[in-house]
Parts: sequence; C-alpha cells; structure tokens
Amino acid sequence: MGCCSGRCTLIFLCALQLLSALERQIFDFLGFQWAPILGNFLHIIVVILGLFGTIQFRPRYMVVYTIWTALWVTWNIFIICFYLEVGGLSKDTDLMTFNISVHRSWWREHGPGCIRRVLPPSTHGLLDDYMYVSVTGCIVDFQYLEVIHSAIQILLSLIGFVYACYVISVFMEEEDSFSGRNK
Repeated sequence: MGCCSGRCTLIFLCALQLLSALERQIFDFLGFQWAPILGNFLHIIVVILGLFGTIQFRPRYMVVYTIWTALWVTWNIFIICFYLEVGGLSKDTDLMTFNISVHRSWWREHGPGCIRRVLPPSTHGLLDDYMYVSVTGCIVDFQYLEVIHSAIQILLSLIGFVYACYVISVFMEEEDSFSGRNK
C-alpha cells in the first residue's frame, strides 16, 4: 500500500480522533461531567483498538472500531440535542453528571471572553458552601461550544467509518487473493 492509501489516511484520522477526544476529556473532567467522561474514555480505547487494527492488519479490530463509530455518532447527536434543548431535554439538568453533583460544562464559566463573578450565597437558608457565579460577556455561549465539539466528533467519526469500511474491504480482498494462491 502506498503512503497516501486508505490505510494511512485512517491512521491519520484515528490520531486526530484521539487528539480531539483527549482535549474533550480534559474539559469534561474540569466540569465534572461524568457521562461524557465515561463516553470519551470508551471512545479513546476503541480508537486505539482501531488504530492498532489498522497498523497490524487486523480486520476484526477495525470492525469493532466501525461499529463503535456509529454508536459514537449517535451519542454526539444526543449531546447536540441536549445542549440545544431539543425534545424536552434541558441543559440545566444534572443528567451529564449522573445527578451526583451540580457541576455543569466547564465552558459555561470559562468560555472565550467570559467575565466570571463569584457572588456570595444569599441568607435564605441555603448551604453556606454554595456560591453563585455570574457570567457575562461571552463571545460564544457554552452550549454552542459543546455543540461544536460534538460536531467535530461526528465529522471525524463519519469519515473514519467510511475509511475503515474501505480498509476492511481491501484487507479482506488481499486475504482472499492470498488464500486463493495457496490452493
């Protein structure tokens, strides 16, 4: 196979997916969003498996990667719907933290251009350790940054799916032609 083959392109796409997933994982950890952290972790493992399958000519590993990319696209569509509040979903729920904590997207308070002000809690019988944060002046609202992250994941996964299907078919053809010569 040549340098610009489907295999080399898939290796490059897997590397991009790993970088993108690692970046997303960092910001989800900063926001204590446990559902995306778990999803990103699984994604990183399967992309490494797909990368290994591509490098080592292991079509079965690549099939696992291909199936996962379809699931990953579905998950990211859900994330987009969640942050855009489609179909009764609300970005103000604790769904992404498994209702364990009251944390939200890290981008909510730290987005580009955001001015964050910590306000003391009111004395209306609320817990003393809760602080209220006022955020103003954001260039891009946090939900759109989350949507952009998910859209990038979808784009990389769809392209990776197509290339993985192509590389699997090439591997299988080569394996069939090699098996035919030995008979």
